[in-house]
Amino acid sequence: MSAIWYECKVKYRKTDDSGVQRMATEPYLVDAISYTEAESRINEEMSAYISDEFKITNIKVANYAEIHPFENSDRWFKSKVSLIAYDEESGKERKSNMYLLIQANDVKEAFDNTNEAMKNTMGDYTIPAIAESPIMDVFPYFSGDEKDVERIERFNTLKDAVPAIEETQKPERSDELLQDNIDNDIEESSESFSIVEQMALPSTQNYREEEE
Repeated sequence: MSAIWYECKVKYRKTDDSGVQRMATEPYLVDAISYTEAESRINEEMSAYISDEFKITNIKVANYAEIHPFENSDRWFKSKVSLIAYDEESGKERKSNMYLLIQANDVKEAFDNTNEAMKNTMGDYTIPAIAESPIMDVFPYFSGDEKDVERIERFNTLKDAVPAIEETQKPERSDELLQDNIDNDIEESSESFSIVEQMALPSTQNYREEEE
């Protein structure tokens, strides 16, 4: 999916799990052709979710090359992908970085989903780092034509799919297990770390010829 994504921060009064209301500022993504359209779109989208007053406190261009929703996932992760190219004359390796927003339930799954998103690309790449993103939701643009309807429906179906949890079995904390293997001293709450030594070996898969 190719688009210009804008990160919009929205401030509003939110009711937490204990029933207490507090002011919260949360980031959302919309794709648009300008800041003006991004502001209009986020106001329209948030009006459907928030009945009280809310305020758009900041809008900026997000540096995501692509957004990839995945089924049965409820968190977003920022994956750094280093594309590897080789200079035939000098014989030296050249890297360029891009960032993908990947939907997953934990860091290990985000790594696997990043490889899935990159499977049809050309050339070698590594995934030097993955961090959990604070992004709350993503709103792609909808033009109204038939092809766009199918694209948006597919996007939203994947994005909104609820993770299935077995009632008789406690869900495995794969993110905790992954972090323990890397560093036993890393706290469970920290989802942001480099995984290049554990998993990001050069891939023989292909990458898109996109460079920052």
